[in-house]
Amino acid sequence: MTSVPVPIPSRTQFVLDAIRHRILTGRLTPGQALVETELAAQFGVSKTPVREALKTLAGTGLVVMSQYKGVTVRTVDADMAREVHDVRLLLEPEALRRTVRRGAPLDAAREALTRADAATDTAERSLANREFHRALYLPCGNPLLGRMLDEVRDQAALVSAVAWAADPSWEREAAEHRQILRLALDGDADGAGSALHAHIASFVRRAFPGPHPEEGHA
Repeated sequence: MTSVPVPIPSRTQFVLDAIRHRILTGRLTPGQALVETELAAQFGVSKTPVREALKTLAGTGLVVMSQYKGVTVRTVDADMAREVHDVRLLLEPEALRRTVRRGAPLDAAREALTRADAATDTAERSLANREFHRALYLPCGNPLLGRMLDEVRDQAALVSAVAWAADPSWEREAAEHRQILRLALDGDADGAGSALHAHIASFVRRAFPGPHPEEGHA
């Protein structure tokens, strides 16, 4: 009997999680070079799991691979932040409305809120917040919609980390999360969707002032 191969080897997953954590806590800053040999030495592994981890992080948008500059942490600017959040504004509120209308359980969202409140650093809080949002959209009944939103999860977390470093506003976002979940648990699909739209729009508007593509879409 042959065993089913693990999609991501444990060493690669370890390196992947560690690099992601360093990026989301600001230990690895936007634009910083990521050198395979240095990272391999730091983590006590060969270059192979480091290379695979960096490829995965490039796929999720946390790092950028360039023929000339090598691998660097993705730089966050207003255009990047608005693009990521514009995708979320177009898709996430509708996904939540569908989740609520289906009567899907939201225990995972409640648990993620608890983890976010207990977080001791920016990365933990960011990861818990990502899980909260994912727990709202994933049960929407359309797996493709869920995968599309998964594609921008890491980039949204990076935007949040950079914004929080300049203006620690997570308490405000936590209160908004509780309101969104309360409306969803009450079965108010449109109310929850509208509250989520306002939550995403107000965050990026505060963090990156200027013209925003979602204006007029409310």
